[in-house]
Amino acid sequence: MTVLLWALAGVMIVIFSALIIKIRLLEKAADEIRDGFADRLITDTNTLIDISCRDSHMMELADAVNIQLRKFRSKRRRFEQGDMEIKNAVTNISHDLRTPLTAICGYLDLLEQEEHTESARRYINIIRVRAELLSKLTEELFRYSVILVSEEDVSGGPLAINNVLEDCIAEFYTSLKEKGITPVICIPERKVMRGIERSALARVFSNLLNNAAKYSDGDLEIRLTETGKIYFSNTASALDEVQIGRLFDRFYTVEDARQSTGLGLSIARTLVERMNGSISAEYEGGRLCICIFLPEGD
Repeated sequence: MTVLLWALAGVMIVIFSALIIKIRLLEKAADEIRDGFADRLITDTNTLIDISCRDSHMMELADAVNIQLRKFRSKRRRFEQGDMEIKNAVTNISHDLRTPLTAICGYLDLLEQEEHTESARRYINIIRVRAELLSKLTEELFRYSVILVSEEDVSGGPLAINNVLEDCIAEFYTSLKEKGITPVICIPERKVMRGIERSALARVFSNLLNNAAKYSDGDLEIRLTETGKIYFSNTASALDEVQIGRLFDRFYTVEDARQSTGLGLSIARTLVERMNGSISAEYEGGRLCICIFLPEGD
């Protein structure tokens, strides 16, 4: 009886050990499928998932995942190709529009030199305003599409954010004063250095200053911290939280800002993200605050 029990115990131990080994192998195969799937999603490779376990069920699972990966890659390639074609088309169209718009503005200049009635002058003025707005939209659309298509590298040598911010504020100072805005500026003496391209950062600051000039009720606070955060804050009673949530959307314009193309902040977001930074907007107590964070590089 004792021998039988010992034999039964031995068999149970063997079975239990085999089950543990089987479970470990299945766990390893599941980890390989998980890691392989995550890797294939982020890398541009045709390599499929391969597992070390020869379990039929896990192999079937790996094959099923590989089938979906093939479908996903095919759809991603079609999407990327279509996306690039659309971007190129927008670039070409916006470029082609610039020539006739320039001609229209030129003929308007000539027409304004002719004698005409009061009604004709009013109509010409309306045409002028619409043509200038369309020209501005076309120019920004062209610049935006070029940025998207080129995906230019915005990295560069060590650059002092302080200097770029000061230069951009100086350029906009007169236009801000004309709107009754005297900016309150807080920039540290210590240079905040980042490895980014100067013209791209200047474009971001210029777009934000232009945005402040449109929406501010008469005040503007600009603050740079030594950690790489830049705040543009102003009272904007005409805005609400819904509008703030869409400020960075392409072609979104606030109704009162009739001269806006809706691309300035979208361009700023695109460039900041290429700098490995982040940009966000908050609205509290009737005050709009746009924050840019440019972390230090590795």
